Order: sequence, then C-alpha cells, then structure tokens
Amino acid sequence: MSSAISGHNSADARHTAALGRREGGRATGLLTLDQLWDLVAAGSLDTVLLAIPDLQGRLKGKRYGAAHFLDRIAPGGADMCAYVLATDVDMTPAPGFALTSWDSGYQDLVVTPSMATLRLVPWMPRTALVLGDARDHDDAPIEVAPRQMLRRQLTRLAAHGLHVKTGLETEFLLYRGTGDQAMKPLAVENLDYALDHTPVADRFFRRLQAGLAGAGLPVEAIKTEGASGQVEVTFPYGEPLTACDGHLIFKHAVRTLGARAGLTPTFMAAPQTGVASGLHLHISLWKNDTSVLSNSDGTLSKLAEHAIAGLLDALPQLGPLYAPNINSYKRFVPDSFAPTTFTWGHDNRTCAIRVVGHGEGLHLEVRVPGADANPYLALTAAVAAINHGIAQQLTPGPAETGNAYGAGGTPVPSTLKRAQVAFRHSAIVCDALGAEVVEHYAHLAHLEIDHHQRVVTDAERHRWLTRA
Repeated sequence: MSSAISGHNSADARHTAALGRREGGRATGLLTLDQLWDLVAAGSLDTVLLAIPDLQGRLKGKRYGAAHFLDRIAPGGADMCAYVLATDVDMTPAPGFALTSWDSGYQDLVVTPSMATLRLVPWMPRTALVLGDARDHDDAPIEVAPRQMLRRQLTRLAAHGLHVKTGLETEFLLYRGTGDQAMKPLAVENLDYALDHTPVADRFFRRLQAGLAGAGLPVEAIKTEGASGQVEVTFPYGEPLTACDGHLIFKHAVRTLGARAGLTPTFMAAPQTGVASGLHLHISLWKNDTSVLSNSDGTLSKLAEHAIAGLLDALPQLGPLYAPNINSYKRFVPDSFAPTTFTWGHDNRTCAIRVVGHGEGLHLEVRVPGADANPYLALTAAVAAINHGIAQQLTPGPAETGNAYGAGGTPVPSTLKRAQVAFRHSAIVCDALGAEVVEHYAHLAHLEIDHHQRVVTDAERHRWLTRA
C-alpha cells in the first residue's frame, strides 16, 4: 500500500474516532441519534449502513444516504427481501423454507434499526453502521433471525434469575494476495505468541486495532497462533448480544482492511489440511452483580455443575448451530486443540468445556464452535444447553484430568449429515428452539449437504483420476 493511501486511512481513522459518543471523557465510537444528526449537518458523515445478520453470520443490508436514513429509515425501518434469512451461503433462492419462497413471491420483511448499535465505521470514510432486527408486517419478530434466537434463550435464562456475560475469542488465517492470485500464508513458520512480526503484519494489526477502537470495539489482545498465518483476537467480557454484534463488525473490518493491505483473511474452520480455527465462547453466569459459578471456597457451585452437564448433554444435538457446513467437521481431529468428544475439565484445552479462572473470574470456555460459526447461533446453542441443564438439574460426570482425546464421552458429530439428523429429531432442541426454528436450520443444513454431494472436488480428482 502506498504511503499516501496509508496516511489517508490513518487520518480518517483518527478523525472518525474523535466523533463518537463520549463516556467519562473517552470516545467510544458509538453514536446517539442526535450526534448522527449533528455529523450529517456538519458534512462529516454522508452514508449509513443498515445491516442485519444473515444465517451465516454476515452483515447484509443497504447503504443509505445519511439524510435519507435520518428522515425515513430511522423512524420507521426499511423493507428487505425475506430471503436474506432464508438462503444458503451463495444467496441462492431455494425452495423448502417456510419463511419465504417462490410460492409466496419472496415477500419483504421489515428491518427496524436498533439505535443502541449505531456506530462509526472508521475503515470506511464518512460512514456509520447500525444493526437491525427483522420483523414481519404485523411487527412480530422473525423467530429464525439470529439476533432474535439469542434474545429468546437469554429471556429463558432470565426466568431462572440469571444472566450471561460473554467474551468471544476467534482465530482466522491471513494469506498474501487476493482474488485469483496464488495465495500463501502471511507467515510460513509457527509464530505462536511471537512478538517479532513482519512490517506487513504489524501494519495490519495496528490498523485493525485502531479501527475497531474507533468503532467502539476495543480488543483485549491480538496474537499470532501456531498455524502459518493464523491470528487470534480476543474481546473483553460484556453483554452477549453486544458481543455477537461486535463480532460481525470485527469480521467486516478484517476483510476490508485485509483487502486494502493485499491480504485475504479466511474464517473457515479448517482452511487447510491439519489446520483448525475456532470461535471459543467464554461464558459466566451472574445473578444481579454476583457471579454464581463458584462457591466461597472456590469449588464449582451447583449451578455451574448444572450448566456444564447441560452443555455436555445438549450440544451434541445442536451441531448445525455451531458447525454449519461440511468443512466445519474437518476441524474435529485429535491433537488439534479442537475437541473430539464432549468432555469437561479444569484448565484442560483437550476438552470441549474448559473451566478456567478463579473467583468471580471463573468461567466456562466452550471450545466446540469453529471460526466459521455464526456467533449468535453458537451462543444460542450454548445458552440453550445451559438452560436445559439448569431446568433438569443435571450433574456432570468427573472432570477429565488428562488427555481427553483418549477419553470416553459422547463424540462430536463427524459429519454435517449426522449433526443435521440429530438436530432435527431432538426433543431437547425442539423444546429449546421451537419446531419452526428447528425446521428452518435443518433445511439450511440439508442445502449445504446437497450442494456438496453434487460437486466433484480437486481432492477427488487428485486421488482417483488415473486410478479408477
């Protein structure tokens, strides 16, 4: 990238970061509606993105002229084709969804801006972004929408007098080159915990960190991981819906800033043979302002035991929500730091559920979701499983103290097909999500399976072309 472009981006990031909502004298990157009016009137902001999380965990929506957004969209919302919540990763209109179809004429739904999410987007000049909630024309929430699904599970948890705090930790790979270029990992050696990064990597990390801070999403840490070109980013604990909102905006920043730097990021769960990238969910349970996972002597509370047992019992049946595609299941191999069975242990990274921390910092790390997971759906699965454990007062077996790859326990589903069958026919899942939601996501998994059954891959040709 030329120095002129680099300087422009840095200046733009500094300018927009200074415009956001201030709390305690500190710019947060978030905006009030009044601040948005002021910025538009001053000519400092001319575009607003209205976005909705799709089933795959991507931002989908429209760019609006800022004045039009303020006059028309902010008060009443906007129409979008309902298929944004009923399509595969290719955005292919497909039959079989109850939400919308050719038979129903692919009708619209209403996206209502959630003004608490309004923020600057420093990596896009003069631009703000706001997330929205999907509703039908009778103003009822669309139950299959990822934000609504998570909100419903949090409401069920609140019936027990509990709420969740969540921190997300995700891994992704960076490749040099874009588009049709021959791409190579940004680094060729194991740089786990390294602090001697190349100038290209250092510039990218600095721009990412600054951009996210300017959008009100300060990172906790950025580190390079064990695989070539692999990066891990962790975010501070916070409210779960906010954490998931931030994760989608973070991925948008990674892709935008990566492309400008001549890099291609991927959040595939298994982007190469022998490489695995996860999305770890750090979850703690609270009653009012008190953590309820540990007793005064530091031992696990009964609620913690119920939560762990619920995760072990229900997560095997919720696979399509945290491992949504064929590639997801190629991550679950021994000695990969991805679990292969549903086990739990204290500070044990070979387990699916890792109990880590002390005192009020004690929390559960759910290590099953891959980097390709939609964060709302992965967290929906985890909270639904915790609700199940608490409601049934389940207790887990003993903790794994050694290598869980050689232990017993329920295996992680080996394929999307196995996961889809378990998901569709599970009474636990139906009770937690409702039949409408179950059928919607089971059909989405079916579309993914059907696509791959008809595609001849390079791996098949390499293995069989001259041998069949």
